[in-house]
Amino acid sequence: MLNNNYPNIRFTREDSAILFVDHQVGLILGVHDHDHETLRRNVITLARAAKVYGLPAIVTSSADDGPNGPILPELVVELPDIQVIKRPGEIDAFDNPDFAAAVKATGRKNLIISGISTDVCVAFAALSAVAAGYNVQAVLDASGTWSHLAAEAAIIRMRDAGVTMTSSVAMTAELQRDWRNPGGEVLGSIYAEKAIPFYSSLIAMTYREPR
Repeated sequence: MLNNNYPNIRFTREDSAILFVDHQVGLILGVHDHDHETLRRNVITLARAAKVYGLPAIVTSSADDGPNGPILPELVVELPDIQVIKRPGEIDAFDNPDFAAAVKATGRKNLIISGISTDVCVAFAALSAVAAGYNVQAVLDASGTWSHLAAEAAIIRMRDAGVTMTSSVAMTAELQRDWRNPGGEVLGSIYAEKAIPFYSSLIAMTYREPR
């Protein structure tokens, strides 16, 4: 159980994997605890971070031929070669043997999870992962659900089980650890373009030509 033992236990690019659970075009329409555009930008932030840091990324969907719809197109663009694990009925992604096997095959002990909805798709996967011995961080601003109350209840339930709550910026900064490490410049551009757009102003001010 992780229990927020920072800095003794930090997620690194060498021991972490990112799981995207049910980021689907139909489900995002029902999200009311986050702005949709902000949520999309944060999902892209995580996907780009996965590429920058060489993290295994696993994408899964449910009922994608029905009301839930396909995976968000911007996530597909970021991870074009990834094979989506389509669950025929399992609500908890870890109840799907292909998904559970794919996570195990990464060989990573630390899992970064986001999805729609926070209280079902994220919470159930996070709880199962902790029970299976993984350390888990749930990225709340890259996840969403139908109400603030549902999100708050899920946060309490996950936290009580040992899941750490985080944000897309905090998670990627934890993986970067030091701006001088490889990927620092790219992460800065991701922040400026997607996660925290105001950061582009800071970058512009820093590199502005003196008069």
